[in-house]
Amino acid sequence: MNRQSNKLRIMLKISIFAAITAILAQVEIPLPLIPISGQTLAVGIAATILGSRQGSLAMVLYMAIGMVGLPVFAGFSGGSQVLVGPSGGYIFGFIAAAYVTGLILEKTRFTIPMAVIANIMGMFVTLVFGTIQLKLVLDLEWTASLAAGVYPFLAVGFIKAFLASWIGIVVRRRLIQAKLLGDMPKEIA
Repeated sequence: MNRQSNKLRIMLKISIFAAITAILAQVEIPLPLIPISGQTLAVGIAATILGSRQGSLAMVLYMAIGMVGLPVFAGFSGGSQVLVGPSGGYIFGFIAAAYVTGLILEKTRFTIPMAVIANIMGMFVTLVFGTIQLKLVLDLEWTASLAAGVYPFLAVGFIKAFLASWIGIVVRRRLIQAKLLGDMPKEIA
C-alpha cells in the first residue's frame, strides 16, 4: 500500500472514531452537574482499537468539531463555552485518557485483561482532568469536587472500562484479520 493511501486510511479511522464518540455522547443519564454519558465508552473503544496516537487524535478531532460549535458533546451541545465550562475538563481528559490507555496496551499486549487495566487507568485520567476543572470553574472545595466529579462515575466507569475492553479487543482482532487494521504499533512508526 502506498504512503498516501495509508495516510487516508489513518485519517478515515480517526474520523470514524470521532464520529462514534459524538454519537455515544448523546447516550446520557442526567446528573445535577455532570451527566453520565457514552463518551468515555467511546474513548476506551477508540484507544483499545487504534492505540495511543490515533486514539488520542480521534479525541482531538472530536473536541475540535465540538469547539467550532457542532453539537457533538453530551446533550447535543457544542461550542468553546462547553470546553471552558464545568464539564470541559472531562473532554480535555479524553485526549490524555485515550493516549494513556493505548500506550499501556502498546507497551504490554492487546488482550482483554490488559485492556481492562488500561481502560481503568484511562478512566482515572479523565476523572482527574474533569474534577480539577470542575473545582476551578465552580470554585468548589475538593470534597465537593470529588463528590460531584468522581464518586458518581466510579461504578459506571468500571462497567464501561470492561465493555470498552471487550468490544475493543474483539473488534480490533476482527479488523486485523480482515486486513482493515494493521498491527498498530508498527503502522504508527
